[in-house]
Amino acid sequence: MDFSPSPRVEELRERIAAFLDEHLYPVELEALRALDEEVGPGVPYPQILVDIRERAKAEGLWNLFLPDEEHGTGLTNWEYGMLCEAMGRSLVAPMAFNCSAPDTGNIEILVDHGTPEQKERWLRPLLDGDIRSCFSMTEPETSGSDPTGLQGRAVLDGDEWVIDAHKWFTSGAVGADVAIAMVVTDPDAPPHKRASMILVPTDAPGFNLIRPVSVMGHDGGPGHCEIRYESCRVPKESLLGERGAGFLIAQDRLGPGRIHHCMRAIGAAERAIELMCRRANERHSFGGPLAEKQFVQDFVAKSRIETDAARLMVLHAAWKMDTQGKRAARQEISMTKVVAANVVMDVLDRAIQVHGALGVSDDTPLAVMWRSLRMLRLADGPDEVHKMVIAMRELNRWKAREEAPAEAPAPVGAGTGSS
Repeated sequence: MDFSPSPRVEELRERIAAFLDEHLYPVELEALRALDEEVGPGVPYPQILVDIRERAKAEGLWNLFLPDEEHGTGLTNWEYGMLCEAMGRSLVAPMAFNCSAPDTGNIEILVDHGTPEQKERWLRPLLDGDIRSCFSMTEPETSGSDPTGLQGRAVLDGDEWVIDAHKWFTSGAVGADVAIAMVVTDPDAPPHKRASMILVPTDAPGFNLIRPVSVMGHDGGPGHCEIRYESCRVPKESLLGERGAGFLIAQDRLGPGRIHHCMRAIGAAERAIELMCRRANERHSFGGPLAEKQFVQDFVAKSRIETDAARLMVLHAAWKMDTQGKRAARQEISMTKVVAANVVMDVLDRAIQVHGALGVSDDTPLAVMWRSLRMLRLADGPDEVHKMVIAMRELNRWKAREEAPAEAPAPVGAGTGSS
């Protein structure tokens, strides 16, 4: 495993960093406010971000996440992971390059499972950045960590699907043009073949956006929304992929998405370390700079160790996905999901502490990153479920070895080498 970036990846990484320094960081807080104030029906992005996105597209920093050269850059997962880290330094940076969730995951499954008509209607505008999408799976009445319990239904009535479902944490619904809803279409099928994915225009009758759910006091921007599908009718051609393949498509979506989330978390941790070190060097207290205090040095050392270790774990998982496939990398993906989500919170917490009262204000990006990234320990599977799965895979691996029949002894006189 050689994680040295290729010349192309290094160039892209440098260009992204330069773009952020010149065009995004100077207006970062303004862009965050504009997201809250301007996004709404028919307005997927505020004007300040539209201008930044047009500049990024003109400079070729666009759709960097897709592994095929027809739609994206053709980078491997671990190569794109390095770019994710650069973009993870700001919450609005992924939007600047058309690389933000949930659009990235939705685009990926449209590329893999969409019909030509679905690609023309939804994929092309998403790739061009003209619209946004949302993903509608989690339900308030059922356990989000066990999607086999989904209750939302879609019934085929002639040439139309009729959807009745109560969803929430449909991320990005405010200002989105289309939702991908995961609903039960075959209730009597085995648990993992009951659900399907259906494309639903957000202006379809019966698609009712009830409210953006307030998350740690914030309910602005694209939102994490409560949706009620009430006799919502869409053409039968709105089925994405095969009927009953919802779980399979969801796994296709989640594998790369978890890597992207993890590497963006590493980028956020890196920025937190930078801000923490700058503050420690500049701030004087009790007769000297904070950087001379042993507890601050402990904060910095732990943060550097944990962030570097998490990065290597994530890159290894991405490399294994690239070389052996998503299924072979399941254990590594679960482990990195737990590690990265916890490391970024620990590093942000230390950086906030070093900044004192300033750290919990919105005059630095630390507080908003802490509020926004805390959900990583729940999104795409909570820590506890990943740990359970990690443990069971490990236990079963050793159980299989113990139960394997002993190898029969070689016959007397049998040789193992050439004569």
